[in-house]
This record gives sequence, C-alpha cells and structure tokens, in this order.
Amino acid sequence: MLNPTIEFCINNIVSGSQKAMEELDKDPYLDVLEYGCTSFCGICSQYLVAIVNGEPVTADSPEELVDKVYQYLEENPMF
Repeated sequence: MLNPTIEFCINNIVSGSQKAMEELDKDPYLDVLEYGCTSFCGICSQYLVAIVNGEPVTADSPEELVDKVYQYLEENPMF
C-alpha cells in the first residue's frame, strides 16, 4: 500500500511550515519529503503550503496546515 506523499518547499519551511512538516513526519502512514522548490511559488510566497499527492494545501499557521492536510486526505482518499 502506498502512503500519501506530503511535499514541502525549503523556502516555505523557512517561512514557517517547519512545525507542520515535523508534526506530519511523525505519522508513519505519510511520506513527508522536502524539496528545493515545489513550483507553487505564487501561493508559497503568501501562505504556508504542503503539497498533498500533487495538490497544494494552504494555511496561515502550522497547526492549521496539519489540520487541513488530514482534512484533505479524508476528503480525497487514494483508493
């Protein structure tokens, strides 16, 4: 079974999404990856962003981002 992939841009991590990345990385059922760029620069410069299975999820705080990632995964099951 494949795990959902959660990708973070290094610039967004520095801008504040690091706590969300660390929290999601504790979940053994998620594959959390860090990239130099995720090619969502427009929203990445304005919000905290996690790319969930290729789709951007945005939030204003790390806690909200974690909640929205799990919400997205519930609403968009992989199987």
